[in-house]
Formats: sequence, C-alpha cells, structure tokens
Amino acid sequence: MLAAIPFPNLSPEIFTLSLGSFEFSLRWYALAYIAGLGFAWAFARWLVQRPGLWPAGQAPMTAAQVEDFMTWAVLGVVLGGRLGFVLFYQPAYYLAHPAEILMVWQGGMAFHGGFLGVVVAAVIFVRRNGLPWLSTGDLIAISVPIGLMLGRLANFINAELWGRPTDVPWGVIFPGAAAQACGDPCVRHPSQLYQAGLEGFALFAVLVFVALRLRGFLKPGLIMGLFVAGYGAARVIVEGFRQPDAQFITPDNPLGQVFLGLTMGQLLSVPMLLIGVSLAKWAARR
Repeated sequence: MLAAIPFPNLSPEIFTLSLGSFEFSLRWYALAYIAGLGFAWAFARWLVQRPGLWPAGQAPMTAAQVEDFMTWAVLGVVLGGRLGFVLFYQPAYYLAHPAEILMVWQGGMAFHGGFLGVVVAAVIFVRRNGLPWLSTGDLIAISVPIGLMLGRLANFINAELWGRPTDVPWGVIFPGAAAQACGDPCVRHPSQLYQAGLEGFALFAVLVFVALRLRGFLKPGLIMGLFVAGYGAARVIVEGFRQPDAQFITPDNPLGQVFLGLTMGQLLSVPMLLIGVSLAKWAARR
C-alpha cells in the first residue's frame, strides 16, 4: 500500500433544510461562487476608491458602476460557463439532449466558457458606459483569482475533477467515481488543490504585487495580460497532473489528448498564454 492521505470526511452540502416536500441544500460549490463574486465586488470597490493607483488619477469605474457590472459578470460566468461546457466538452450529447443545456443544477461548467462570457459582458458594459477599455480589463482581471481559488477548493470538497493516479506521498485516496476508475483504493494527485494554489492564490499575489507595489495600473493592459497569461500557464501545467475528461479517454488514448498531444484544457489555455504574454509585453513597453 502506497503512502497516501485519506480523503477527509467532507460533505458537498453545508446544510439542508426540509419543509414538507420542499428541500433546500446549500452546497460548498454554490457558496464558492457567491463568496468569489462578493470578494471581487468588494476588492474592485476598494481599488476604484484609490485614484492614485490609476492613470491621470482617474479610476476606470465608479463604485456604483462596479456594483452594476457585477450583474453582468454573473450572467457572463453562468451562461458562458455552461455554453462553454456544452460546446467544448460534450457537444454531441447536448445536441441529442438540447433540453438539458440550461439544467445548470446538474453540473457542468467550463472556465474557458465563463471567461469568454465575462469578456462579452465586459465589452457590452464598457461600450454602454464609455469606460476605458484596458484599465477596466485590469480592474476585472485582478478581482478574479480569489474566486478561482474558492471554486477549486469546492471541487476538492466535492471530490470531483481529481488528478491522475500517483505514488507521491501527498496523493489523496478519493472516494466514489475516482476509486472506481482505477480500483479501490486509488491514490491520485489532488489536482484541485494545485489549481487553487496556482490559478488562485499565487496568481492573485503576483497581480497584487505588480499592481500595488510596482504601480502596474499605470500601464493599462499589463494586469489583464498577466492574468490571462498566468491562468493559461497554470492550467497547462496542472493539466499534466489532472485526470483527463472521460469523454476524451479511449483505450488507445488514455491521456485524453485531443490535438498535438494536448488535452482539451491545454488546447484552450495555450492561446490564453500567448495572447496574455503579448498583451503584457505591449503594455509594459508603452
């Protein structure tokens, strides 16, 4: 038996209320979304109230506009995340079952789709309100990583999106489908925690350091470029430890590679890395 960490006794549900035939459960994943959006709203408000951080002493939004944009962001995350999952990961299934596309409570969200959804929401909001494009993008970008971290921690609590089998001493014995996929017990990389650390905490720390200590907001587009590149790089790395999506695994393709040896997550993240690096370099040289 390999050295491993047993999965902690965690329930995906925080509590459940039952009133007759009505039952309501608050899940950690839902709380992660709420807390992440709440932090983004509070942090963005804090930043726009410090005009000295921004070019010409002018923040890209007012505090009221930050609050208005949160509604757009929620729609972008939910609709984009769901449509991204449908189009990128299971198009054939949802083409055959179109009525299930809007059943978000059944699970199935994709970060890259949510990212594109927020981009579309931001473009519409910026144009409607006449806001500066790049500085608004910087403000949105720096507010996102903590929400990503909370979402990945919720993935860990749900024992989903686990990593590949491993013999490292910090491997985790995940229950349920993870164990059934390779025999019980099955030691796997806690890739959700890797993503929480890289996409969330580490990326947030870098962006805050550049923005507040190095005055990065004074070069519009720099923070946004670093966020896009940082997420792309983190996802490409962690995909090497994460169990591929089941729909891409075959006996001849156990690593779930879809193109040029890349998984779907890597294939969607490489363009983010290249675009983000290019944007950050361009902004830094202005």
